[in-house]
Amino acid sequence: MDLPVMPPVKPMLAKPVARIPPGMQYEAKWDGFRAIVFRDGGELELGSRTGKPLTRYFPELVAALAQRLPRRCVVDGEIVVAREGRLDFDALSERIHPADSRVRTLAERTPASFVVFDLLALGERSLLAEPQAERRAALEEALAGVSPPLHLAPATTDTEVAQRWFEEYEGAGLDGVVAKPLSLPYRQNERVMFKVKHERTADCVVAGYRHHKSGPVVGSLLLGLYDTGGVLQHVGVCAAFSMRRRAELVAELEPLRMESAAEHPWAAWTEEEAHTSSRMPGAPSRWTGKKDLSWIPLRPERVCEVAYDHMENGQRFRHTARFRRWRPDRAPGDCTYAQLEEPVRYDLSRILG
Repeated sequence: MDLPVMPPVKPMLAKPVARIPPGMQYEAKWDGFRAIVFRDGGELELGSRTGKPLTRYFPELVAALAQRLPRRCVVDGEIVVAREGRLDFDALSERIHPADSRVRTLAERTPASFVVFDLLALGERSLLAEPQAERRAALEEALAGVSPPLHLAPATTDTEVAQRWFEEYEGAGLDGVVAKPLSLPYRQNERVMFKVKHERTADCVVAGYRHHKSGPVVGSLLLGLYDTGGVLQHVGVCAAFSMRRRAELVAELEPLRMESAAEHPWAAWTEEEAHTSSRMPGAPSRWTGKKDLSWIPLRPERVCEVAYDHMENGQRFRHTARFRRWRPDRAPGDCTYAQLEEPVRYDLSRILG
C-alpha cells in the first residue's frame, strides 16, 4: 500500500457543547465504530480509532468497499449495523469476535454498512490541509451515485435542518449532531469539531462503590434499577467527581456500608453462573479484561439522579453515567426500568435512502 496518507491515522474528534453552534457544516452523529478506510487498488484496510485494524471483523464490508470506493483513496466514516429500521450498536459490538467462523456467520446474519463523512486522500493527493468545505465537495463528487452498503453521510449548513435532525434522528438510533467549521483542515486526534448529544436522566439506587485507583476514596458509585420481578439489577456506574468530593463521599456513605455482601442483593456476584441471568458488579467483561472490579457493598437505601446517553441491550448504561444530584424524595423501590425514555421511532432508510 502506497497512498499519500498512510495508516495509522487517528481521526479528528469533537468536543461536547450544549447547543448547535451557528455557521458550520452539520451532520448526524452516527452510533457505530469510527473507522478510517485506506484503499490502494486491490489492497484495503479498515483502521479503528485507536489505529488497530478492524479489517478481519467485517469481511463483507471489505468486499463491498473494494467495489464502490475510488481505487486510491482514504476516507473517514462510521461502521454501523441496522436492524428493523434503526441502528443497533449491540449487534455491531458482537462482530468483534476472536473466532473467524463466528465472524463469517455474523457477517451474513448482521451485515454492516459504512457511512462516509470525510475524504482524507484521493488519487495522488492528500486533502488533510484542505478546509472542511472543500473536502466535502470533493467527497460528494467522488461518491456520486454510491450504493449500499456504502453511504454518503447527509450534510447541511442550515442550522434549522440540523436542529430537526437532532430531534428526529434519535428515533433511528443516532447520537445527535456534529458541527464542523467550514475552514477547518483535518487535524488528527484533536477535538476541534463540536458535538451535541442526546441526554436522558434516571433515578437509580446507589448499592455500592469502587475505590479510586489513587487510594481509599470513591472512584465510582454502583447503580441499580429494579426489574419487573422486583430484582435489583446492576445497570452501571457514575463517576467524574473531584478528589475532594471523592473523600467526602466515603464519609457520607459510611452509615450505609455493609460488613460483607452476604445479605446484599448482589451477593452472588463472585459466582460465574449468576451472571448468565443478571448484571452484577464484577461480571466478566471483554472490555475491562483483568481490571480490578472489587467493590464496597452498601445497603440499597439511597437514590441519585444520573444522566446517560444509551442503554446496552436495554439493560444497562453503555457508558459511565454522570452524577446529577441526590434524590432524598425518591424511594429506592420506585427506581425501575419503567422510567427509562424511548424516543419516537424514525426509519433509518429515510436518512440513508
